[in-house]
Amino acid sequence: MSLKTALVVVREYDEERHKVAVEKMEKLCEVGQRGKPSLVIDLMGDPLCRIRHFPLHVMLVAEYGEGQVVGVIRGCIKIVTKGGSVDVKLAYVLGLRVSPPHRRLGIGTKLIEHLEEWCKQKGANYAYMATDCTNEASINLFTKKCGYSKARTLTILVQPVHAHYKPMSSSIAVVQLPPRLAGTMYKHMFANSEFYPKDIELILSNKLNLGTFMAIPKKYLAKWDPKRGIVPPSLAILSVWNTKQVFKLEVKGVSTVAHLCCLVTRLLDQWMPCLRLPSFPNVFRPFGLYFLYGLHMEGKSGGRLMRALCGFVHNMARDDSGCVAIVAEVAQWDPVRDFVPHWRQFSLAQDIWCVKNLHHIPHNSASSDCFMSSSPVIFVDPRDF
Repeated sequence: MSLKTALVVVREYDEERHKVAVEKMEKLCEVGQRGKPSLVIDLMGDPLCRIRHFPLHVMLVAEYGEGQVVGVIRGCIKIVTKGGSVDVKLAYVLGLRVSPPHRRLGIGTKLIEHLEEWCKQKGANYAYMATDCTNEASINLFTKKCGYSKARTLTILVQPVHAHYKPMSSSIAVVQLPPRLAGTMYKHMFANSEFYPKDIELILSNKLNLGTFMAIPKKYLAKWDPKRGIVPPSLAILSVWNTKQVFKLEVKGVSTVAHLCCLVTRLLDQWMPCLRLPSFPNVFRPFGLYFLYGLHMEGKSGGRLMRALCGFVHNMARDDSGCVAIVAEVAQWDPVRDFVPHWRQFSLAQDIWCVKNLHHIPHNSASSDCFMSSSPVIFVDPRDF
């Protein structure tokens, strides 16, 4: 440990004491590679906004010298279940930032260790983190220095919101499900998936959840009886999370020519919507997005219904000022991946999820295999995004 690292003190975030310093430090971390566009996240004046919706959460800061904030990390804890019988207390590690002048001094490792200790004190059995597959520094820190193992690779699918509405087939009905019914259906549909949150009804009832929607062939609408457990032979279902109320994004570092080209596509799309031109939304000022989760389809018409359901959400977003994109994150082998509309140039990003056993639980214990990739499907908690 260097002398500089020894002088670093990790303590819990105090809004009155740390808020301004944390915001200033995180702005220093927004700078991307020179000459390349960068995606900047705006937490809208609330450093805790990404973890507030978890019952157990914490933010730690690293102070150097006379209170200079040089790093932050966030964490939260939830209970996940698999098969409806195995419950695991799981910690999620996110928002690790170290100011550029203080990197490679062990501050990131120190923050992770302190957060893991907090998680263990709260009863967490495992911890996991997610990062872009190109972020080698983060991957190496967690896997080589902190003992995490790669568990899953997920693909992020991005659909821009255009000026025109997407047409809906007259043979398809879209119904909104109440949270209790949606939770019951999700529990059955994702019984064998990893990372399924036990407090699903709390998520579905959250003010950020815009609803759970199911698309079915209209001819089956009269026969559908959820009270008796009768479901249509073909269906598609998903829920919509409004991240606009949590954070905003902005693309910086793009040339003037690129700005003009994107503006032209938007103007043409507005003037001639009948042509359905692939316009590029305005991502050069703060914007919001909708996050799709709980995506599932069944039956021979499932794919067509999923496409229609995504079109339905697109039209919702089109009427919501400031929402310029719809995002979904799915496992590589999840069948819904082929039926979620997206732009390939925006959807090449992949997340790597890494997991660590915090208590060295024996491999023959009931929860030891909870995060093994036995299922092609994974449930992505919208609070994690």
